Amino acid sequence: MRGWLTSSLQRRLSVVIAGSMIVPMLALGLFAFLISSNITEEKTKLTGSDMLKQMDANLRFMLEDIETLSIFLIGERDLQAYLSRNEDMEAERTALVGRMTNLAASKHYIANIAVYPERFDAGLSTATWYESELPAAAKEAIAAGGKRWSDVYRIRDYAGDTQVITLFRPIRSIYDFRRLGWLAISLDERELSRNWNEPDFGQGAGRIELISAEGTILSSADKSRLGRPLAAYAPGLLALLTEDAGRQQNGSGSVIYGEGRGKSTVLYRREPLTGWILLGTVPYEQYRAENRYILTLTAAVVGVSVAVCAALIWLTVRRITLPLRVLTRHLSRIDPERPLPRFTVGTDDEIGRLGRSYNMLGAHIERLKREVIRGEARKKEADLRALQAQINPHFLYNTLSSIHWIALMADEKRIAEMVEGLSDFLRISLNQGKEYCPVEQELAHIRNYARVQSIRFPDKFTVDYIVDEGLLDKWMLKLLLQPLVENALIHGIQKREGPGTITVLIQREGRRMKVAVLDDGPGMTSERLAEVRRMLELRTRGEAVPAAVRETRERAAAAVAQGAVAAVAQGATGAAVRGAAAGGGLETRSGAAAPAVRETREEAGYDGGQRARSEANPDPDPDPVRDDPGEAVPNAGYGLGNVHERLLLHYGRDSGLEVDSREGEGTEVSFSIPIMEVSP
Repeated sequence: MRGWLTSSLQRRLSVVIAGSMIVPMLALGLFAFLISSNITEEKTKLTGSDMLKQMDANLRFMLEDIETLSIFLIGERDLQAYLSRNEDMEAERTALVGRMTNLAASKHYIANIAVYPERFDAGLSTATWYESELPAAAKEAIAAGGKRWSDVYRIRDYAGDTQVITLFRPIRSIYDFRRLGWLAISLDERELSRNWNEPDFGQGAGRIELISAEGTILSSADKSRLGRPLAAYAPGLLALLTEDAGRQQNGSGSVIYGEGRGKSTVLYRREPLTGWILLGTVPYEQYRAENRYILTLTAAVVGVSVAVCAALIWLTVRRITLPLRVLTRHLSRIDPERPLPRFTVGTDDEIGRLGRSYNMLGAHIERLKREVIRGEARKKEADLRALQAQINPHFLYNTLSSIHWIALMADEKRIAEMVEGLSDFLRISLNQGKEYCPVEQELAHIRNYARVQSIRFPDKFTVDYIVDEGLLDKWMLKLLLQPLVENALIHGIQKREGPGTITVLIQREGRRMKVAVLDDGPGMTSERLAEVRRMLELRTRGEAVPAAVRETRERAAAAVAQGAVAAVAQGATGAAVRGAAAGGGLETRSGAAAPAVRETREEAGYDGGQRARSEANPDPDPDPVRDDPGEAVPNAGYGLGNVHERLLLHYGRDSGLEVDSREGEGTEVSFSIPIMEVSP
């Protein structure tokens, strides 16, 4: 996909412009859909709340009417006189039943009015019940002598089974408050549930139920749910309603219950007279059905808009990029032996000016060809003369010693200290041609390197050494640590703000010696870390560079290094002599290297942990180490790769480099080698 985009400007422009127009359009469509969905949900909630409010008003009217009727009956004088007697008086009972029947008949929602005397067994009832399943809770309330609404229960009369909810109230004497009997007014659940059969609630998909304060379903359109606990169908809903009702002031509100396809919006209103709760449940599937229509409509509008925009963008970009494609064809058919083909300019816009510049470039390239040919010839001659100017190490040491004494005589202690550190650094690097050195000497090599770099970058870094003293006299391959420390300095410490710390860790692990170089720089991204590890893995398998080429590179690098070191000596000698002759010393700046040192780095091909560039793979345009700590050094992985290959060559596949890094925390480069008592 990335290659398809990068291979055509027309595609990139089309994608960018289309993205800048289509993405906001899609976002607008999504925003409109979400707003419409929320409005639909809120509208359903508002409509449902209004319906529940009306149903609650009807329910409250019934309850208050029954409450008023019960108060009227328990204070009725004839009933008080009848119940105060010690025996049943049939004439009075018949008259009372007649009046009670008239009252029950005037209220269609009252199933029965019954009076149970305390002194004799002659109950008064407006209906004939063959069978009654009075709940145990109601019986307990009667025994306790308090007023109570029962749960729904089944009774049987001549018409069959009926579900009722009964108000039980004691009848007490109006003179001495002595209990005379019980009044029971039964509410017909069928008449009550007619209020819940609202076809428009939740657009026909909702359900309304009445539950008691204890969670028992008192009334519902689904008669199979009557008398059963709400928890059997919706576990935890009653607790959720109670919790939400505690936060509301008016005893009504809404909660979201359930998940997935069982998710629903539950509206509720609490009846203050009885503590009953009127529930309205609207399944979320109803919202989804409405939202699907809105989504389809939104998607259609956005889709048509996207198609129109895409067509217009393609036509516009094609018209713009057509001259560029012509110019690209001219450039792709270039014959190095012939001049660039002419581009026909027909407009005065940016593309026309680009075409004229292309024609001018063709003429300029022809002139440059001739100059480059002459320049290459002169460069080869200069390179040949530079190779002839190489000197041997003994002359280098003598020259650096002379620079050191000249700097001391000129009271240039910083130059003297830097030259002395450089001299020790190079002496250990050459090591009289030996491949191995003691660990102590390798650490001295690092200290000399840090000494030179600390003068170049004052107060920028410190080096901590955590070394097992028992390993100081052990032998190891030389020049393994310095590239790792230099890599940590250039790519770690110099890229962070403020001073940093490089830690060199050498410790014993059984019969092996673990060596690690850590820094607290900015670290590497996961992508860059994977790239470095992949490079090391390729070198481990020998796929990066063939073995013969690697050996040739190492020999060539060693040979070129001697010439590069000689160039350093010449440049440093000139700088010291000029500083002494001027009487003012050599000027240095924090974070900048002397020009002579910079030039010699360029001549040697020195590059962030590399010892020297290989003649087998020359770089025609070497990039010197930057003096600015914030600048990166190109090809930084070459130094690590060189150390990795040397470890594999001398110690085997178990001794390669391991790199670990975390962005923002730092980097660790480590390896493990066998402990060697003597030099091989």
